[in-house]
Amino acid sequence: MCQGLDYDAYSPEFDQLRNQAFDLLQKINTRQFEAAKPFVAQLLGSVGEGSIICPPFQCEYGKTITLGTGSFINMGVTMLDNAPITLGNNVLVGPSSQFYTPTHPLDYRQRKKWEITCLPIVIEDDVWIGGNVVICQGVTVGARSVVAAGSVVTRDVPPDTLVGGMPAKPIKDLREINETQ
Repeated sequence: MCQGLDYDAYSPEFDQLRNQAFDLLQKINTRQFEAAKPFVAQLLGSVGEGSIICPPFQCEYGKTITLGTGSFINMGVTMLDNAPITLGNNVLVGPSSQFYTPTHPLDYRQRKKWEITCLPIVIEDDVWIGGNVVICQGVTVGARSVVAAGSVVTRDVPPDTLVGGMPAKPIKDLREINETQ
């Protein structure tokens, strides 16, 4: 699954992982930050020091998500983590943003069989993702970049770039701003 290969999503092993994630999400989503932290640590692959996830939070497996230090995930974020989702250090994620590692084929016959392909998502250090952003499979958002609210990111974002729109396109080079600080 994490390597983008075919897999049986209904196997007992995947059912067990989803059930564990569901139970932990119930505990996380009924508590505030500090009280939820032990359950977040159990759910995710790793959580860096000082990082916060605001409930409600949704994911499918949890173990494929890693969160660096000092990062903040606002409320209502959904991560379909059939492949790894890696958030670096000091990443800010706005409310109701969505991360989708799986996709279905264009061929309707394959979709009838519920076939999916999964690719990882990487958010590098010091990135700000606005609210209601969709990050699609296989995307890397480069360090110090900003994704404007409401954007749909279908391609890699270079470091130090402001992107926005549907699909997201470069709006501004942020190197000058980031180098002078």
